[in-house]
Amino acid sequence: MSASTHTRLLRGSGVLLLLLGLVHLVATPHIASLIHHLASPAAADLLTPPMLLNHVLVGLLLLPLGYLTLYAAPHSATRARWAQVIVRATAVTVATLPLALLVLMSKRYYFDAPLFVVAVALVVAAAATFLVAAFSTPRDAASDTDAGIRDI
Repeated sequence: MSASTHTRLLRGSGVLLLLLGLVHLVATPHIASLIHHLASPAAADLLTPPMLLNHVLVGLLLLPLGYLTLYAAPHSATRARWAQVIVRATAVTVATLPLALLVLMSKRYYFDAPLFVVAVALVVAAAATFLVAAFSTPRDAASDTDAGIRDI
């Protein structure tokens, strides 16, 4: 793969992580409301705090992962070791998301919801693309760098 394609795929993955972090944070109050509507008051009081903690932490952690991926993308294309470590570690981490979804969600009714299925498909596609880009060796890093790939 060319260095410019390598950079674009990694930057796209970084943007996706930023968007996933924001969606996670935006969804948090809606899920809390759903819990309060579907559970008894006692159960809602018990379930809401750990859910809020989980959603806020995951959303906040996705933001720096996305930023680091964006920042490291052009450097990874020039084969800088530090950048390759960042994008590869992040790619492996993101690749665990589809596996975790399938294991934790199993075949429950979530997979009957079209938007959930679309979201899972997007996460699987993003993880696969991220892995391919992160572990590929750009073939023309020097010429693409000279052509104008710039740092963020």
